[in-house]
Amino acid sequence: MTAVIMKGNIPMEMKKINISAKRQITIPQKFFTMLGFGTEAECMVRGNELVIRPLKENASGEFAEQILSDLIAQGYSGEELLTRFKAAQKEVRPAVEKMLTEAQLVAESQTEYATYEDIFGTEEKE
Repeated sequence: MTAVIMKGNIPMEMKKINISAKRQITIPQKFFTMLGFGTEAECMVRGNELVIRPLKENASGEFAEQILSDLIAQGYSGEELLTRFKAAQKEVRPAVEKMLTEAQLVAESQTEYATYEDIFGTEEKE
């Protein structure tokens, strides 16, 4: 039986599940279907919560057009373009995760931060 609780303005469904002696769990069918799980999931600790969510196969797809445009501008085509594109896509997620980690450290005042101008300079007016 699932229970619906409110966390702020967000309704949350909750269901008690068993953990086997091998530390295995079964995702309830309703949640599995609702969230679009496939054959893999990602698991993380967020505060004191364990978060299990569907693995997004192409998490870097948002940048596909920019990556392709840049590689084509560099003169790549055919199989070499495909090889370079796949390599560049694999670099997107780790780069974003690093940025998020750095942002968290800045938010916790554990490290210095750089401004947009520090990184890209100021735009010169003509």
